[in-house]
Amino acid sequence: MNILVTGTAGFIGFHLAKKLSVLGHRVIGIDNINAYYDTTLKEARLKNSGIAVESIRDGIKQPSKVFDNYFFVKMDLADRGGLFDLFKKERFDYVVHLAAQAGVRYSLENPYAYIESNISGFLNILEACRKNRVKHLVYASSSSIYGLNEKTPFAVSDKTDSPASLYAATKKSNELMAHAYSHLYRLPVTGLRFFTAYGPWGRPDMAPAIFTRAIFENKPVKVFNNGNMRRDFTYIDDIIEGTVRVMNKAPAPSPVPCKVYNIGYGKPVGLMTFIETIEHYTGRKAKKELLPMQPGDVPITWADINELEADTGYRPKTSIEEGVRKFVEWYKGYYEKKKALSYNE
Repeated sequence: MNILVTGTAGFIGFHLAKKLSVLGHRVIGIDNINAYYDTTLKEARLKNSGIAVESIRDGIKQPSKVFDNYFFVKMDLADRGGLFDLFKKERFDYVVHLAAQAGVRYSLENPYAYIESNISGFLNILEACRKNRVKHLVYASSSSIYGLNEKTPFAVSDKTDSPASLYAATKKSNELMAHAYSHLYRLPVTGLRFFTAYGPWGRPDMAPAIFTRAIFENKPVKVFNNGNMRRDFTYIDDIIEGTVRVMNKAPAPSPVPCKVYNIGYGKPVGLMTFIETIEHYTGRKAKKELLPMQPGDVPITWADINELEADTGYRPKTSIEEGVRKFVEWYKGYYEKKKALSYNE
């Protein structure tokens, strides 16, 4: 199959592109490599997948040195002409759209970035898929759309009209836009509400990396809502397994070929427990700074994954203990090497 994956310099996109390449699919990855967080991490992901970052040029397809069937194109989703030309030339069978402006708290600081990327950029993807008769579009939604819901676990049938952040509002908008395109043009579309993905190569602005970095640097770990938070932490391998399963199962054509699934571990973990697990695998104690709830945050995320399991056979396998152990091992290797290189410059 010929597959487009957007956001392949990002955490989930990087892992998905490698997985699909290993499975034998022809993969084109695109990313604008923006500076929302450390671009050296994004470039390191690309290098790990065989892309020579020093040779990257806007709009130019670059082959991987690791996978014969993987190519990368630096491109912004706002580049409508470039995106449409890529679709027309490559004739994608499937599209997995993971590129987006992420982050709940950052949406309070730079709201325009979320409209430009998550709304306008998603519209460009929908139009490109419609015009080129893509067999199935899978896109990233978010557990954030459950917002202020008090009922747990969160089920896909629950109301999602009380977002607690602009980021969540843009993801809800994506789901509405996808449904409209699916209804109007019979475009098979599936949204995935990801629940706190973590693991090796994870984002530095997410809790696992923030906590681990603070512990290693002997700095206070900021614990919001005085630690009374629970998150459905989901290991990256399980996220990727679920995404591939969904990609291979397009929604039924009637009445509308449009679906949404939760993709999580299905068991929320207390923030304090998560920090204690990091402490165990780092061999260090955290200095905890208890703080009030932050604007845009919610006290709990908890995925009801029954529908995804019933339709695809998805069953997360990685425990918090195993996942944190693997993440800490990667973190020490990556950041110690980075630190050593900076000392030698």
